[in-house]
Amino acid sequence: MTMPQDTRRRDRMLRVDQAGEYGAIRIYAGQMAVMGTRAPLATEVARMAAQEEDHRARFDAMMAERGVRPTLLQPVWSVAGFALGAATALLGPEAAMACTAAIETEIDEHYSQQLQELGDDDPELSGVIHEFREDEREHRDTALASGAEKAPAYPLLSGAIRLGCRLAIRLSERI
Repeated sequence: MTMPQDTRRRDRMLRVDQAGEYGAIRIYAGQMAVMGTRAPLATEVARMAAQEEDHRARFDAMMAERGVRPTLLQPVWSVAGFALGAATALLGPEAAMACTAAIETEIDEHYSQQLQELGDDDPELSGVIHEFREDEREHRDTALASGAEKAPAYPLLSGAIRLGCRLAIRLSERI
C-alpha cells in the first residue's frame, strides 16, 4: 500500500525540520566547546541552544506520534554540526555569529516555504513551524546585532554556510 502524497510530504517536512534543529544544537555545542561558558556571547549562545533543544524535542514528539523516522544522516549532522560550530568559534565570536546568521537566514526561508506549501492542510504542523520560524528569525537578528557581519570574509563565509545548509536540507528530506 502506498502512502498518499500529502502524508509523504509532511513526513519529509518533519524529518528535515527535526534534523535541522538537531544540527543547530550540535553547532552551538561546538561553539560552546571552543568559547567556554565565560565568553562574552556564551549566554546568548546557550539561550539559543536551549530554544533549539526545545524545538527538537517537540519535533521528536510529533515524529513519534505520526510514525515518522528520523533522517539516516543524523550521525553525519552530529559531527558536521559540531565541527562547523567549533571551526567558526575558533575564527572568533563574529565568525560564530556569522554562522548563526547564515544558518538562520536559510531556515527562515525554508520554514516560510514550508508554510506556503502546507497552507491549511496541517494546522498543528503549520503552527509549530510558524512559532519556530519566529525564534529562528530572532536568533538571526541577535547574531547580526552581535557582529556577524564583522567576521573575516563574511560574504564568503556566509555564502558557504548557507550553501551547506541548503544541501543538508535536501539530503535530510530524502535520506
